[in-house]
Amino acid sequence: MATQTINNKITLSKATILKQKGIVILPLREYKRLCKNAVPTYYLEGKEAQKLDELVRDGMAEYKAGKCKVIKSLADLEGERLQTRKS
Repeated sequence: MATQTINNKITLSKATILKQKGIVILPLREYKRLCKNAVPTYYLEGKEAQKLDELVRDGMAEYKAGKCKVIKSLADLEGERLQTRKS
């Protein structure tokens, strides 16, 4: 397999670098690894885990029963909430 050399130049002004307070250049693989690890992973235990399991179970049951509706924005939910309170 032949090795290919790419000579692309990137020109950045010193003012831009100072304004942005620096610049970082790293390989794409390293960038993806950093992005993946940037989101924390939480593990629930005990009552918290049970409450979440129940919430998901109930939500899935409502979805399967056809009780869910498609909304365009959260404002649609607010209107529905107001109608429910008036009843």
